[in-house]
Amino acid sequence: MLGWVGLLWLIEVVDLATGHALDAYGIVPRTVDGLTGIPLAPFLHFGFDHVASNSVPLLVLGFVAALSGIRRFLALCAVAVVVDGLGVWLVSGSNTVTAGASGLIFALFGYLLVRGFVERRPLGVLVGVAIAAYWGAGMLTGILPTDTTVSWQGHLFGLLTGIAAAYLFTRRAVRA
Repeated sequence: MLGWVGLLWLIEVVDLATGHALDAYGIVPRTVDGLTGIPLAPFLHFGFDHVASNSVPLLVLGFVAALSGIRRFLALCAVAVVVDGLGVWLVSGSNTVTAGASGLIFALFGYLLVRGFVERRPLGVLVGVAIAAYWGAGMLTGILPTDTTVSWQGHLFGLLTGIAAAYLFTRRAVRA
């Protein structure tokens, strides 16, 4: 996760050095060219404040999610990037560009929030409750369309994707 977050910072340095030329490669809704932004948007940010605000949640939630296995974690991330990106591409406002790792962060949050309940594992439930206690209120306000500079669509689709992935990638506890 440190490498991933380091890559985000490096990409933002390159973006700054190129006069923010990379910002155009985010998700542009309902355009064919905008589809290329789906796999790229989670790696692009609109400035260092944007990267900074995504770094800690991505580090923590990504690390905790990766503890369930690297293959499962990578599958979760791939599904989150594609489904969240398609959701943003379909419903975001015209003439907008969406970029940032927050859709993935919301997917990780949703996944960790419900995974323990789905798998019926006490430690997973405890992790979900702890994550909800620490980040829950901020995450839930992030899915509301209250700030025109924030992609609530990306947050909402990320959260829903993470919850669905908890069911899709479930490992139920074996009963003795």
